[in-house]
Amino acid sequence: MKTVTLANIYELQGLKEEALEIYKEVLKNDPQNTEAKIAIRRLSGMRKKFLGVDEAMKDFFIKMDSEVEFNEFERWLLKL
Repeated sequence: MKTVTLANIYELQGLKEEALEIYKEVLKNDPQNTEAKIAIRRLSGMRKKFLGVDEAMKDFFIKMDSEVEFNEFERWLLKL
């Protein structure tokens, strides 16, 4: 049985997409569920916010291994 509690657990584990699907199912079965509505808005907003991820910078972040690279990445973050 899919519940808000299960969705919360998924969300806390970083499984945002899975949690979002559970919240949507909960809302389908209980259209008045305020907690599910809020969670769907929150997670949908997060997804929209990160749609434009800079793949080159993400790759750079994963592979960086020096203080110079860390500083470059930090400057890039500050521009956001």
